[in-house]
Amino acid sequence: MTPQDPDRLTVPPDGQPHSEQPRWRQDFPIEWAQDAYISRRDFTRFMVLTSLAFVVGQFAILFQNFLRRLGQPPRQEIAGIDELPPGGTRVFHYPDPRTPCILVRLGESAFVAYEQQCTHLACPVIPRPETGHLHCPCHEGLFDLFTGRPLAGPPRRPLARVRLELQGSKIYAVGVEEALA
Repeated sequence: MTPQDPDRLTVPPDGQPHSEQPRWRQDFPIEWAQDAYISRRDFTRFMVLTSLAFVVGQFAILFQNFLRRLGQPPRQEIAGIDELPPGGTRVFHYPDPRTPCILVRLGESAFVAYEQQCTHLACPVIPRPETGHLHCPCHEGLFDLFTGRPLAGPPRRPLARVRLELQGSKIYAVGVEEALA
């Protein structure tokens, strides 16, 4: 009895003996069914490693969020009180250069500031102090200018409010109140 190559123990799809098969089939004797075979052990290993990667990613996100909440946002000067007339607006970036915010002067000593990105799809909101709204032109969303709560359109969450501090004749951003539904 001669030892045989285990790859040659398969039956070719046309049923002909190996000696009558074309040259390419003799060079590549593995059938599709054998080529795509994955053992249960390999499948389980893949699923465990993929699940572990997702768990590690979730913990990394939680850790970054925890660190972000621990750190106090910097105090940043936005504008002078006299620079904005009542109903005037100013765009600024806070707490980092990637986050656009908008400051609106409501009255003589009343100011509000919000992150400028709509909570629906992050389109920039446009203040309309004359109507008391912040308007999102992407999907016709409306937010209340005084509270940041959604009034109409697809947005369901309020805008994140920037805490302000008036000191002398300057307006400072001192923190961000997360938008809670």
